[in-house]
Amino acid sequence: MKNKQNKHKYKKILKWNIISVVCVMFLGISFFFGVQIYIVQSTKEYILSDVSEAPESDAVMVLGALVYSKSGEPSPTLKDRLDYGYELYSQGKAKKILVSGDHGRKDYDEVNVMKDYLMEKGVPREDIFMDHAGFNTYDSMYRAKEIFGVESLLICTQDFHIARSLYIARSLGINAYGYPCKDTSINAQINKLRESLARVKAIADVTVKRKPKYLGDAIPISGNGILTDG
Repeated sequence: MKNKQNKHKYKKILKWNIISVVCVMFLGISFFFGVQIYIVQSTKEYILSDVSEAPESDAVMVLGALVYSKSGEPSPTLKDRLDYGYELYSQGKAKKILVSGDHGRKDYDEVNVMKDYLMEKGVPREDIFMDHAGFNTYDSMYRAKEIFGVESLLICTQDFHIARSLYIARSLGINAYGYPCKDTSINAQINKLRESLARVKAIADVTVKRKPKYLGDAIPISGNGILTDG
């Protein structure tokens, strides 16, 4: 009799454990897909399809991407971002360009490569501001607001990345619009998968108001970009 009671009790516990696991999985999956929908839907009205739609802003922001260390050349992904940023600048949509990327090591420097590329296109040195500590999208947006005093921004990055960039920027109080280029890399599907995970992290970062790894002294975007040399 006692064995039957124990078996019944064990089955009941196992049943509730299974139900609990299924419920947790359901909530987790629902949250994951809810984040995707929310970030995409809440930012779609701020995505530009043509330069003519762009409002005049404090700056164009070009977000960093891979630079080839041996040649010192920007990757095709980064070139696309820079070309879109230059297009906005050349059409007078902003008087300054803020390039934000990874310059955390002496042997790897995204921002100076970006600056050189834009200067070769004819952008005056003083109009290019470099954020050497833009290690990720959240840090780039936070520092744009706190270090460079940006209030309005035109963001240039790939289409898979633009919604999260806008979500973070606007959550931090920046009046941001996005001008996306297509992701033509061979890793396009992998990029989309990684981006879906990054959106969950973005929600967490914005919710806790995470501070970036580095801050520093203010360098107003209205000033001279040469002050960001280094």
